Amino acid sequence: MLLEIPRHTEIFGSLKLHELQRVIKLDSGNYDAPHANSIPRDALMEVLRRSAMIIPIKNEKIHLLDGVLRAVPHDTTIIIVSNSSRDPQDRYKMEKDVVKRIAELTGQEIIMIHQKDDGLAIAFHDIGYKHILDDNMLVRDGKAEGMIIGILIAKAIGKGYVGFIDADNYIPGSVNEYVLDYAAGFCMSKSPYCMVRLAWRYKPKVIEERLYFRKWGRVSESTNKYLNMLLSVCTNFETGIIKTGNAGEHAMTMKLAEILQFSTGYSIEPYQFVYLFEEFGLCAQEHSSFPDAVKEGVEIFQIETLNPHIHEEKGEEHITNMLLASLSTIYHSRICSDFVREGLMHEIEEMTGRREMPEENIKMPPIGNIDADLFMKIIESSSDTFKWFSAQTSSASHTAATFDDRESVREVMEE
Repeated sequence: MLLEIPRHTEIFGSLKLHELQRVIKLDSGNYDAPHANSIPRDALMEVLRRSAMIIPIKNEKIHLLDGVLRAVPHDTTIIIVSNSSRDPQDRYKMEKDVVKRIAELTGQEIIMIHQKDDGLAIAFHDIGYKHILDDNMLVRDGKAEGMIIGILIAKAIGKGYVGFIDADNYIPGSVNEYVLDYAAGFCMSKSPYCMVRLAWRYKPKVIEERLYFRKWGRVSESTNKYLNMLLSVCTNFETGIIKTGNAGEHAMTMKLAEILQFSTGYSIEPYQFVYLFEEFGLCAQEHSSFPDAVKEGVEIFQIETLNPHIHEEKGEEHITNMLLASLSTIYHSRICSDFVREGLMHEIEEMTGRREMPEENIKMPPIGNIDADLFMKIIESSSDTFKWFSAQTSSASHTAATFDDRESVREVMEE
């Protein structure tokens, strides 16, 4: 695989933010290009075997889920966390039937569970992570909650990398590329604390009965603008380096996943930037709770996909809510200046007609101290919806990723 070498990297404290890189060639054979990042196929496969792709789903079309599942490379484990309705129609059962058929046909390892499973709530209660539970002592609705569930399962079965893929993608080929792009980012990283975020090359829309390949959506434009403004004011140097503020398709090493806070609602992805700025930006080293990450540094890769992205349209209200949540998480950041807040308020006023910032989203603390093996054992004994298809061994026989998983990847890269 060939990718552009980033021409610029922003250094902000212990953070390295790499400029957007384009995919030059998805399959480059063994060609070692002198002016590009050449990722050998063996190195990609090594990462894929140590990866889990987490697919949060809520009432998406079954045909779309089917296409997404078929596109994930075989050696990569799939973890589905469903929050789909169970009544009057049991959509989770429909999803499970699709998963079972694909697992039987392909032999791929696929794990799935329903977010509202009583056994899942018991597991979180018993391990002491009650931040994810609602007033009814069930896991709260929300994508971030599903992501946390998936990460803990991935950790319990010994995965060193986790990626996230939305279940509403109409183009299975783009899903396949996403997973390869994630692996390429990890192969390029020099730190065990790494995140890979994808920017869609195009997001096609039908305009006047013709397909128009639009580059940026309205939410992305605004979120990127104010994340860059937040970074610029902190460094005193203007930048436009952030292009993936709302990247639903992103991945990270397990070491980074363990130290991230998660924000609820639609603010999940932009809050990842905000949290990393706060925790690892300038002067953060003095009070950081994660000295190893400060020492090693945190790398963020942004990769522009070769494939376009076509997903289910959720309507104008969905877009507005996404934008409000994204801007709100920047506004409530402890490093946000009055200058940035004024710009945000102006944006909100233009959008809603009111000079009123939405409430701050709930934050869930890092999961690094959770005993993932115990979490898994409770699920396996208490859950009614937990299904593990094509697993060769039980979770008890898996060992947690010892990181450096990167060491063997680096050996392959150097051969």
